[in-house]
Amino acid sequence: MILYIGLVHYPVYNKNYDTIASAVTTLDIHDISRLARTYEAKAFFVITPLEDQKKLVERIKAHWTEGYGASYNPDRKEALEMVTIAESIEDVKEKIEKREGEPPICVATDAVGQVGKVIKFDEARDLMRRGKPILLFLGTAWGLHRRVLEDSEFVLEPIHGPTDYNHLSVRTAAAIILDRLVER
Repeated sequence: MILYIGLVHYPVYNKNYDTIASAVTTLDIHDISRLARTYEAKAFFVITPLEDQKKLVERIKAHWTEGYGASYNPDRKEALEMVTIAESIEDVKEKIEKREGEPPICVATDAVGQVGKVIKFDEARDLMRRGKPILLFLGTAWGLHRRVLEDSEFVLEPIHGPTDYNHLSVRTAAAIILDRLVER
């Protein structure tokens, strides 16, 4: 399995479906990096073009990977070392291709699952078994922009609970998704 995770802050939608760059949430960085480490992802990319948000991520990462934070909680250090800041989705794809020698297969996530080539979790697991690099896009705010879904090779089926309510945090959705995708 060659899995990379990209937390996309641009382009995403706000609640009015305007295209925006969303703010970084510190809990997302902590929790998704720990999730990425637990499920053996190769890296966790925080994707934002906003300079102030990049600085925030750098500050959080530095606190837990250097100095007091690193010695206080070595497990958190190990997880936060996986965080890589990226300007754009294209930047992430280029970094993965350089590292792996081939472009990643992009799999987007969407709570609705009506745009792009939607695949089920078992199909995505089969895809991961092929040994090709996979880049899993997670959306922030009100979800990934349509062009991210359309430009991805696949869109993972939505997570459905026992009710019609469907508004999971990205951290929660990421945990469910990785647990369903990664074989033990």
